[in-house]
Amino acid sequence: MDDLMALAQRYDVAAPRYTSYPTAVSFQPDVTPEALVAAIQRSNEAKAPASVELYIHLPFCHSLCYYCACNRIITRNADKVRRYMDGLVNEAAQLASHLGRNRAVRKIHLGGGTPTYLPPAALAELMERLAEVFAFAPINHREAAIEVDPRSVSANDMGALKAAGFTRLSFGVQDLDPKVQSAINRVQPYARLQELVGAVRREGFSSLNFDLIYGLPHQSVERFGQTLEQVLELAPDRIALYGYAHMPERFRAQRLLNGHNLPSGHMRLQILMRAIERLTAAGYIYIGMDHFARTGDALAVGRREQTLIRNFQGYEPGPHTDLIGLGMSAISALGDIYTQNHKLLPQWGAAADERRLTVERGYVLSRDDRVRRDVIEVIMCRDRLNFSEVEQRHAIDFEAYFAGALARLRELEADGLVQRDTHALHITPRGRLFLRAIAMCFDAYLKQPAQKARYSRIV
Repeated sequence: MDDLMALAQRYDVAAPRYTSYPTAVSFQPDVTPEALVAAIQRSNEAKAPASVELYIHLPFCHSLCYYCACNRIITRNADKVRRYMDGLVNEAAQLASHLGRNRAVRKIHLGGGTPTYLPPAALAELMERLAEVFAFAPINHREAAIEVDPRSVSANDMGALKAAGFTRLSFGVQDLDPKVQSAINRVQPYARLQELVGAVRREGFSSLNFDLIYGLPHQSVERFGQTLEQVLELAPDRIALYGYAHMPERFRAQRLLNGHNLPSGHMRLQILMRAIERLTAAGYIYIGMDHFARTGDALAVGRREQTLIRNFQGYEPGPHTDLIGLGMSAISALGDIYTQNHKLLPQWGAAADERRLTVERGYVLSRDDRVRRDVIEVIMCRDRLNFSEVEQRHAIDFEAYFAGALARLRELEADGLVQRDTHALHITPRGRLFLRAIAMCFDAYLKQPAQKARYSRIV
C-alpha cells in the first residue's frame, strides 16, 4: 500500500480521460455541419457500415448539485422544456434524413443534466418520436441506457422506464453519508435507494450502475468506507468511482462548496486505494480507470474477451459504432471526424427550431491522430499493446514512429507500471491504476501547456 501511495503521489498530474483522441480541448470552429453530413454519407457508403449509437443530452435539473461540472439548466419552466424536446426531434429528423433507414440504431444513451427530470411518460414519448425518424433495432438487439437521479423517481417509475424501452440504468449516488450529501446539496436517503433497487431487480433491467464520487467535502476513509458497505449491500452490476475535480474557476457551482472541507490529496489517495481493495475483494472486476463490474456484466465480459472500446460514454462493450449526438453540447463521432453541438441553449435552440444541424465546432483527424488514437485506446482497454498489430493496421515501424513515446515510458518502466519487450508493451496490474499516465506518453497535444490546465488530475 505504501509503495502504491508513493506512486500515486508521483503520477497525480492533470491528464485527459481519453474518451477521445484528440480530446475536445482541440476542437475547432472551422468544422461545419456540412462536414458532419459528409462523414455520415461516407459511413453510409462503407462496405460494412457501423451500427449507430445515439446520445441524447437532456440538460434540465430541478436543483443545483454543488460539485457539478455538467452542461445543465436549472429550471421549472415547462414551456422551455417542451421547446427543447421539440428541438431534439427536429434535430433528429435532420440527422436521420442523411443517415438513411437502413442504418440500425443499436445503442441509445440519455444523459444530462437529469434525464429523469422528465416524467416516464415524457421519456416514453421521446423514445417513440425518435423511433419514428431513426431505424431502431428490435428491443432484444438494442441497449437503451438512462442516467437516473434517485431523488426524481419512484419505485413505480421503474416499470414505466422498462416499458419505455430502457434496458440499463445508471443511478447518480455519489455518497450515502448525510453530512456529505448536505454539503453538496444532494440529499437522498439510503432507504429510498433500497426501494428503487428492489424495483429495478423486479423489472429485470439488464444492468444497474452506481456513480460514486471520492474527494467530496467531509469524506474520509472511514466515512466513504461506510458508503461502500451500503453500496455492496445493494450489489449494483457496475460501479463508476470518479474523483471529484475541484475547478471553481471554471465551474461556478463549485464555488458554493467550502474548499476547506475537501479531503487532502493524501486522504483522497487513501480513499481511492481502500475503495479499490474493497470492491475487488467483493468480487468486482476492475475494468480500468474508475470502472468496476460484476463478473457477468457486459463490461466484465468485454474486458475478458478483449472487446472493450472507449468513447464519449466511457467504457463500452465493442464493436465501435457511429455515435450521433443530439441536444446542446452533444458530440458526434464518425470515422475520422468529431463534431460538437452548440453548448448554449439560445444558439442550439435557434438552429434546431429552424431545422438546421446544430454543429458549432469539431475536429478532423490526421493520419497521425488516427494512429495515436488506436494506440491510446488499446492502452485504455487492454493489458497488452502488440507492436506488430499496430504496424499492420497503419503501415508504420512502431519503434521508429513512437521513439519519443517509448523514451517517455522508461520512467514508468522503472516504476513497474509497464514492461516492454521486442514485441509488445505490457501494462502491469499496478499500471492499470495509472492508464492515463501511460496513454499520455503517446499524446502529441500535451506539448501545449494550455492543454494540461483543462484536465482533471489522475488521482
